[in-house]
Amino acid sequence: MCEYCPWLDMTKPDYVHYHDEEWGVPLFDDQKLFEFITLESAQAGLSWYTILMKRDNYRLAFDNFNPNKISLYDDKKVLELLGNSGIIRNKLKIRATINNAAKFLEIQKEFGSFAKYQWQFVNGKPIVSTIKTAGDYVSTSKESEIFAKDLKKRGFKFLGPTTVYAHMQACGMVNDHSLNCHRRAQVLDSYKELGL
Repeated sequence: MCEYCPWLDMTKPDYVHYHDEEWGVPLFDDQKLFEFITLESAQAGLSWYTILMKRDNYRLAFDNFNPNKISLYDDKKVLELLGNSGIIRNKLKIRATINNAAKFLEIQKEFGSFAKYQWQFVNGKPIVSTIKTAGDYVSTSKESEIFAKDLKKRGFKFLGPTTVYAHMQACGMVNDHSLNCHRRAQVLDSYKELGL
């Protein structure tokens, strides 16, 4: 029988699927990275599961996380989004998403891709943790603090060190699968295929 990370609620099949298919897998696709950043910033102060359950609604509401389209949203679109019960109807978070889309595009232009920019904070290689129990998890790291500080300097909003660390975990910059989790070794094996 497979073992799992201690934080995972095994009674939620969609959460298990997210853990088994996405969490901790190194990600280099810019549109997907923007999706993760948008969802992490929406999560601030809420549970990740709450956001995960609204992800399909976010895809519909925010043009499938296309930063080119989102960066052009106007006040009329903000009002429309505020009326959408399928997403977190927080005006500051919605405006932050629009703002972050524009900043995301600036980084793409400067670095060639957001992935190239993002992965520099771990020198292009995932940090592999040694987690035995739920108490071993951390909510920030020196890398997430540097990454968040740089994002802030570039004008991003709702992306502090804790939110950025969660983003790093989600997109595989950090492998925080616990030592006994069946996914840890699988993710480690994937590094060779990815040239990491």
